[in-house]
Amino acid sequence: MDEPDMKNSMSMVGNVSQKKVILAGTIGNAVEWFDWTIYATFAVFFSKQFFPSTDATASLLAVFGIFAIGFFMRPFGGIVLGIFSDRYGRKAALATTIIMMAGGSLMIALSPTYATIGIFAPIILVLARLIQGLSLGGEFASAATYLSEMAPKEKRGFYSSFMFFSAAMGILIASGLAWLLTSILTDQQMSNYGWRIPFLLGALGGLVGMWIRRSVPDSEMTHNKEKVKNPLLVLIKNYPKETLRIVGISILTTFAFYIFVIYVPSYAINFLGAEPKVAFAANTIALVVFMLCQPLFGWLSDKIGRKPQLIVFALGYLLFFYPMIKWMDSSFNSILLVEMFGLVLYALYTSIGPAVMSEQFPTEVRAVGIGAPYNLVVAVLGGTTPYVLTWSQSNGKQDYFYFMVIVGAILTLITFIKMPETVGKKLEDI
Repeated sequence: MDEPDMKNSMSMVGNVSQKKVILAGTIGNAVEWFDWTIYATFAVFFSKQFFPSTDATASLLAVFGIFAIGFFMRPFGGIVLGIFSDRYGRKAALATTIIMMAGGSLMIALSPTYATIGIFAPIILVLARLIQGLSLGGEFASAATYLSEMAPKEKRGFYSSFMFFSAAMGILIASGLAWLLTSILTDQQMSNYGWRIPFLLGALGGLVGMWIRRSVPDSEMTHNKEKVKNPLLVLIKNYPKETLRIVGISILTTFAFYIFVIYVPSYAINFLGAEPKVAFAANTIALVVFMLCQPLFGWLSDKIGRKPQLIVFALGYLLFFYPMIKWMDSSFNSILLVEMFGLVLYALYTSIGPAVMSEQFPTEVRAVGIGAPYNLVVAVLGGTTPYVLTWSQSNGKQDYFYFMVIVGAILTLITFIKMPETVGKKLEDI
């Protein structure tokens, strides 16, 4: 920000430090991603509790089907909560999303099993994931815009890096907890009651995030701008190119997240024969590196620009994803190296993704501009990735999916090449 803008930023914060603003924008995000991730992480243990079957793969596919259903609520969350955020402020939207996510986790944690209440058990599971899907759809857009609007323009990349830093922290805690629980509990104990522990912790974490978010001010940009009656209509009518750009950006980035953060450990356990503690240990270590890369790459983008990092990310996946994923075996070193490849390259994008997306739209449609197209792509691609991979690998046809990722890398690379450089752009001038 220039001189007057820095004064406005300080008036927004008052006596609250910028560190606390970053904390408020990110701590709830960590809780949200912890709650969202533990579903897929622990699915292998609770799948038969909700879908009893003699075929473990069939039960897992049923649970991943609900995983996909939750994703299809994300575009609605991105639209509804994005509009809510643009009209009533980022703080109100962030408070709403964390309550919804924690509530969904509590429902799953306390849900009776199929053996106890029959068909009502999977119904409760579906309802909980629908609520969480709405929540996460609104969380990303609201948190991304909040951090970007509160940041000085010369540090926007650095500030936005804490978005995925906190997401990685939530995912890391989920993976670390899986590592811990599978090390001290037997498979039978994990299936009987161990899987409930992370969902209870997620519900409690929501209370902490809510308390922190209530202690900081809102972004004044949403209050200083004139409100539009229908932000979604304005977005479609006035910003079609920018909206399509978000779609192009989100294709490869969605594949990258759900392959290397969510699916690789389950794939290594179920299809390569890796020990659960070995797969989760590799995933946890790689996530630590991924998390620590965020501030570094965010800072770097403020110096050299956004596009160089984004192009390297997409080009790296285009050239090396297929040989790396085919090379992986059940050993710790192999799983770790593949995870490091995927996540370090992915960090080149995640560290600046919130800033890049925020820099595409004016304040009055910024949250819905990010939330609607981003969550639509995530719903279509991310929600189906674990299911499609599980099915294709059980039938020996996983290469078809890998080629889809390569096509996605091409489309996202073209988007990055054609995208104008956004570093240094003042949000209030958009």
